[in-house]
Amino acid sequence: MTTFSKLLPRRNTLLAAAALAVAGALPSLALAQNYPTKTITMIVPFSAGGTTDILARILGKALEGELGQSIVIDNKAGAGGNIGAQLASRAKPDGYTLFMGTVGTHAINESLYKKLPYKPLRDFQPVSLVAQVPNLLVAHPSRPYKTVKELIAYAKANPGKVTYASSGNGTSIHLSGDLFKTMTGVDMLHVPYKGSAPAVADLLGGQTDIMFDNMPSAIQHVKADKLRAIAVTSPQRYPELPDVPTIAESGVPGYSAMSWFGLFTKRGVPADVLKKLNDATVKVLSQPEVIKQLADQGAIASPDTPKEFEAFIKAETAKWGKVVKASGAKVD
Repeated sequence: MTTFSKLLPRRNTLLAAAALAVAGALPSLALAQNYPTKTITMIVPFSAGGTTDILARILGKALEGELGQSIVIDNKAGAGGNIGAQLASRAKPDGYTLFMGTVGTHAINESLYKKLPYKPLRDFQPVSLVAQVPNLLVAHPSRPYKTVKELIAYAKANPGKVTYASSGNGTSIHLSGDLFKTMTGVDMLHVPYKGSAPAVADLLGGQTDIMFDNMPSAIQHVKADKLRAIAVTSPQRYPELPDVPTIAESGVPGYSAMSWFGLFTKRGVPADVLKKLNDATVKVLSQPEVIKQLADQGAIASPDTPKEFEAFIKAETAKWGKVVKASGAKVD
């Protein structure tokens, strides 16, 4: 028969273990309750001046006022966003490292790259979708084509001579071009850069011919007559450029390619921290001034819940996986 005295050591051990468990949980509970208490870093996986950077800075500035802490933008460009994504994937799950992900980093790259140094939904916790953006097919003003049909005719008459710049292998800008090639049968040369800003710079300088650029970084140059707008990649015309037709209505029926940008943190972040981040993001993206700032850049504010955003990512991954497979695009 087991006596009470024999149970005491075991009972004391269990109590001690329970006390340690509670003590261990206290720091994370305190973190969730007090967050944030220091500067937050938002990693942007593309160069300064590009669309991802522009939208991240608008969001970061708005979140500073809501969260009461500074948010530092840290640009880590390269490898189609993979360098910045890999760095963010190794962060502590404490909410002090945020990541401005894109359709490239979280829906396209998994199909495009043979070896991805991170897992989009294993390593990252979706916070909220931030914005959706149509791409804009633009050309240097000196080029002889002004419409999609003229571009197709020129490219077919000059196979391999039309160059299309992109912000990097595997980005939506790259695959928008690949989708165009696949659907039209034209032969064009892809020229990847480390971000949209240097790609646009060379396009402005005439070093490349065309680009399926994100609306925020292209529209300013179109309005300044430094680039020629040929067509938008969305299913409908873009309100800010009502006279610019869609690619679909310009002779490529069924063509559609939209970019999107979302806020992430490290998977495993405390639930209360995630809620605070989502609440703050949804609130600022619903503010008229922020909506206007995004609209001025060609972006549509699109806040949602972490659960909704995760489901959206899964659907987008399946969609773009089919595009990558059909185009034959691969990056080692």
